[in-house]
Amino acid sequence: MKARNGEVPRCNGTILSQKTPTGVRSEPLVTVSSFCNHAVTMPSFTSFTGDFCPIQGFDHLEFYVGNAKQAALFYAKGFGFTQTAYRGLKTGDRKVASYLMEQGDIRLLLSTALHPEHAISRSVLDRGDAIATIALRVPDVVRAYRETTARGAVGTIPPTEERDAGGIFRYAAIEIYGETSIKFVDRASYRGFAPGFEATYHPPSPGVGLQSIDHIVGNVECGAMDRWVQFFARTMGFELLAQFDDRIVSTEYSALMSKVMQDRTGQIKFPINEPAPGKRTSQIAEFLAYNGGAGVQHVAFTTDNIIKTVAQLQASGIEFLTVPQSYYRDLEARVGSFAAPIEKLAQLGILVDRDRDGYLFQIFTQPVVDRPTLFFEAIERHGSQGFGEGNFKALFESIEREQALRGNL
Repeated sequence: MKARNGEVPRCNGTILSQKTPTGVRSEPLVTVSSFCNHAVTMPSFTSFTGDFCPIQGFDHLEFYVGNAKQAALFYAKGFGFTQTAYRGLKTGDRKVASYLMEQGDIRLLLSTALHPEHAISRSVLDRGDAIATIALRVPDVVRAYRETTARGAVGTIPPTEERDAGGIFRYAAIEIYGETSIKFVDRASYRGFAPGFEATYHPPSPGVGLQSIDHIVGNVECGAMDRWVQFFARTMGFELLAQFDDRIVSTEYSALMSKVMQDRTGQIKFPINEPAPGKRTSQIAEFLAYNGGAGVQHVAFTTDNIIKTVAQLQASGIEFLTVPQSYYRDLEARVGSFAAPIEKLAQLGILVDRDRDGYLFQIFTQPVVDRPTLFFEAIERHGSQGFGEGNFKALFESIEREQALRGNL
C-alpha cells in the first residue's frame, strides 16, 4: 500500500492488499466490519505441545540501507554502537558491503548493495532504509527450518553450512510479514560473526547503556493482524501474551489494534499492529504507505539506567517524541512510587507505566530515517512485563502532532 499524490490511505473496513501467510486459512477470521471497528476476539488455532522450534535468543538484525558506511557512522555516533566486523570490496565481496555494529548483547548488521540490480537496492528504493532480517539463535537450524516450513512457513534460504577458518556457520530463513524474513542461526561451531566478514578494530565506543533487544514491533495491513498471530502460533509455537483493541489504543482522531506474540521462553516478543478506522490517518496507515506495505516499525532496547541513556542520546543528537508537561502532574498518584526523580523524567520526556508485576520507564525516538517508518524505543523494566498500556494515549497524541507537521494526519 503506497502513498499516492501525497495522500495516506486509511483503514475504512476493507482488507487492504496484504501477503497471506502460506498454510494459514485465507478466509477472514471475523467479518471485516467487526474486525476494523471493534475489539477482535482471539482466533482459534491449534495449540501445540512441546517446544518444536526452540529459540535461544536474538542473534542480530539486518538493515538494508542506501549507504552502509554512513549508516555505521550514524549508529556509532548517535547510538553508541561499535563497529566490530566488515565485509565488502576489501574482503572480496563484489555484491554487498556490510558493517556489524555491537553494543551490549545487541548486533545490528548494516548492508548496502554495490550494484543497482541487487535485491537490496530494490528494497531500499521501495522502502527506504529498513529492517529486512530478524536473526534468531537456534540449537538446530535444520529442525527449525523443517518444523516451520512443514507448518506453512515459506522458506527463503534452505539449511546451509558455510565453512572457513572460524569453523562451521549454519543458517536458514523463512518469510514473515512484508519483505521481512526470520533467519535461523547456529553459531555454536563458529568463532567470529560469519564467513566473509573480517574483524575490525575500531576504538570501542563507551556506549549509551543499551543492553539487549526487548521486543520487535511489526505493522501489518488492516485485516491481517490475526492472520499473522495465527502464523506465529502455528509455525513457531508462539503464544499470545497481550492484546489491545481500538478502544484502548486510540485518540480523538485515530486508532490501532495490537496483539503480542512470544516464544515459549518469553525472550522473543513480537507485537503486531494493524490500523483501525478513525477520523484521520493513523500512524500505522502512514507507516504502511511510506514503507510500501508491512514491516518492522520499531525495536525496543533495554537499559538499566534510562535517564543516563536518554541524556547521552539527546546529547548526541537523537530526537525523541515529546509529551506535554501536564503528563507529569500527579504522576505518582496515577502510577505509584518509582525510583527516579519526576523532574528529571519530565526534562527528558521519559514515560512511566505500572502493571500488577511492577513498573517500567520508556521513551520513543523520532523516526531515524526520512520516511516516517523506523524508530526505536528505550525501556527500563522494574518487574513490569507490559508495553506501557497507560501511555498509549499520550504516545499516540505525540505521534499525531508529528504527523500533522508532516501533513499526513
